[in-house]
Amino acid sequence: MEIVNFKESSAPKYKQIVAAIEDAIVKGKLKKGDQLPSLNVVKEKYNLSRDTVINAFNELKNRGIIHSVVGKGYFVSSEDIVLEKKIFLLFDELNSFKEDLYNSFLQNLGKNTQVDLFFHHFNIDVFNRLIHDNIGNYSSYIIMPANLKNVKVTVENLPKDKVYILDQAHKELEDYPVIYQNFEKDIFNGLLSGLEKLIKYEKLVLLFAKEKQPKGILKGFQLFCHTHNLNFEVINTLENRLPKKGEVYFVLDDKNLIRIIKKIKTAQLILTKDIGIISFNDSLLKEVVANGITTISTDFNLMGERLAEMILNNQQLKIENPSKLILRKSI
Repeated sequence: MEIVNFKESSAPKYKQIVAAIEDAIVKGKLKKGDQLPSLNVVKEKYNLSRDTVINAFNELKNRGIIHSVVGKGYFVSSEDIVLEKKIFLLFDELNSFKEDLYNSFLQNLGKNTQVDLFFHHFNIDVFNRLIHDNIGNYSSYIIMPANLKNVKVTVENLPKDKVYILDQAHKELEDYPVIYQNFEKDIFNGLLSGLEKLIKYEKLVLLFAKEKQPKGILKGFQLFCHTHNLNFEVINTLENRLPKKGEVYFVLDDKNLIRIIKKIKTAQLILTKDIGIISFNDSLLKEVVANGITTISTDFNLMGERLAEMILNNQQLKIENPSKLILRKSI
């Protein structure tokens, strides 16, 4: 097809290519799924430099209007030409507090921005595939690597100035901008804020799944208990666990929170009087369940707001998101 008729114009050649493709989409000459002429065809037909054509196609790719398929070429992926940004957002998993983060991020991005949400579910193969399959198709890449190892090799395939790391600050990814939780400090300080309540219990029990949970949580918990000479135990499952009077459980995920509440009821123990619960990451559910569950939580709405600000302003920052103890009736 005829891409563009170059006319006398002060606009750079690559901008004229962009405008011509947008015009073809608006007029219905190009539709979603249609293939564009190759870089070399456009270059030779209009006597342009390769960089000029690449700049035009890259601008359209970054806005999500076209995408590339290795070995096949460029294709129209959206007929919405008003998109200014197209963002790749990779979470580890979806839960209520990450939904708060996601909604806050969307609300603060403004118009003309598309966010595509993906999940790796703590699987390195899924993580690698999702990134490799989307190289070059987005204006920004936001990645929550969780505790996956050896992610740098994959992340390095993305344009460095377009990558943002979220939630955990990996040492191997320290060259990238990040909004993170300081888990070790947050847990230590959160428990310290509740020390007066906690010392009435005989033992603190941390339910910790090392496959999914940040190591900083374990370090902060152990440091707090050692510092204040408190009896503690770390377990990886509630299976076959019978809660006892005098214990306080620190539970990191919602499913196990419900499980320990059910076990406490079965054991006919009274929450706060006989046994205690602290949960990690606050949500509306924890405000009301069992008359209110004490939590240690970062501010996910603020995290989403700051993330949007970084993207919109192209900021390359390292931001530690604040956390606090929210004291309720469960301890």
